[in-house]
Amino acid sequence: MTLGGKFMRDINTVASSWLLVATLCAGAAGAIAAEPTNSPASPTEELRYPGEKHLTHLRQLTFGGQNAEAYFSFDGKELIFQSTRDDLKCDAIFRMDADGKNVRQVSSGKGVTTCSFIAPDDQAIIYASTHLAGDQCPPKPDYSQGYVWPLYEGYDIFRADPEGGNRVRLTDTPGYDAEGVYSPKGDKIIFTSARTGDLELFMMNPDGSEVEQLTDQPGYDGGAFFSRDGQWIVWRASRPEGKALADYQSLLKQGLIRPSQLEIFIMNLEERKPIQLTDNGAANFGPYWHPDGKHIIFSSNMHNPKGRNFDLFLINVDTREIEQITHHPDFDGFPMFSHDGKKLVFASNRNGKVEGETNVFMVDWRW
Repeated sequence: MTLGGKFMRDINTVASSWLLVATLCAGAAGAIAAEPTNSPASPTEELRYPGEKHLTHLRQLTFGGQNAEAYFSFDGKELIFQSTRDDLKCDAIFRMDADGKNVRQVSSGKGVTTCSFIAPDDQAIIYASTHLAGDQCPPKPDYSQGYVWPLYEGYDIFRADPEGGNRVRLTDTPGYDAEGVYSPKGDKIIFTSARTGDLELFMMNPDGSEVEQLTDQPGYDGGAFFSRDGQWIVWRASRPEGKALADYQSLLKQGLIRPSQLEIFIMNLEERKPIQLTDNGAANFGPYWHPDGKHIIFSSNMHNPKGRNFDLFLINVDTREIEQITHHPDFDGFPMFSHDGKKLVFASNRNGKVEGETNVFMVDWRW
């Protein structure tokens, strides 16, 4: 769902950051970029910070540019991610082996893309793209109203072959459609859409049919992921009231959203009653279930809600106990556990060659 460069000097001011990009999945790409080398590093503990006890054999998979939202294939052998690199002016979708090798672009390079995911059977990929609205990258938003994310009307969700061929458009309603992910069985796709005049969660079949609305409260609902058993979802949401609601609705009419306060919610897909997990007034985003169904990892600036230091945190769904996982003094975000729970992939500013560079990292997870 949408971030880049050096991550927010102040969440209410303009910054070159992973929150500064085109969509709202877990994030998108920013502006500062170095020449990628695509040279995978050997496992090293030098990339870890004190206190990161759950992370072992930390290795860097991308080198230079803006790289984020890396998500595992179901078997854990590959990753799909978005990147601004080489001559690209905005994000395109790439695949690579889980060790960082065999990097290749699987989107057309036209428009801007975000929020990619691999089908559980590895026979298809999905991602959001604006290429039907134009070949060029959409313009950056106007920050005269403060720190905002753009919601490009040209975004639709597309399914393609594993290497990007035979693209099929799955959504065709006016306005923003993005942030799509497959269920573990591959029988459903959950996504965010502005089709009702608000930003709500929807679910559809893999061919785009039988669309049903899952949320209906005023505010942004997005960045959803299924639990390993497919029975629950987790997502981030805003629930503005009073002047904050008026501001949200005014920005939404302009295709913008202010992301300074987002809380983590879960919902059982049978009962469909949202349950709020966090209540800290910070920017909490990028939640993902651990396969045990008892823990959720997410990124947050809860220790400094006005600041740019985002770390990964783990919350126990039953007790609400929160544990800080990363301690890098800048940006860590977009976490995803492998489906066996043995590995964790995330994006970070750590070890960047230039300020604001964001790369993909892999660790072995230990309790």
